[in-house]
Amino acid sequence: MRTDNGDPSVLDELTRDECLRLLASVPVGRIVYTRRAMPAVELVNFALDGGDIVVRTDGSGKLAAATRGAVVAFEADTLDASQHRGWSVTAVGHSREVTDPADLARLRETGPRPWAPGEREHFIRITPGILTGRRLG
Repeated sequence: MRTDNGDPSVLDELTRDECLRLLASVPVGRIVYTRRAMPAVELVNFALDGGDIVVRTDGSGKLAAATRGAVVAFEADTLDASQHRGWSVTAVGHSREVTDPADLARLRETGPRPWAPGEREHFIRITPGILTGRRLG
């Protein structure tokens, strides 16, 4: 929703649909969670699945353990510093381990492909309770 009378230097708030469309346009984002009572941020590749954010990771890793049933934040963006243009989307919601066999089989085929080496057969699903975004330029 534009409230700046066309001034390209002002931030525009994005609708939920715009946020989801922009999230679907990039392959990586940042998951923010609590690890040992401290904030932690990790860069992850992801995919959208029915409006949820899905991350594929190592089931025995720190990320999987720390996010199981937790409230997390997720952020993705693009930025063109030379043009002073870009966008940022933040999602906050509950994360949960994907355990349904049919869902796991489908996500192994259609979900995010692991970029990091090693076994990555664990999926974390984040359902955004809060989804906000802004666009500059």
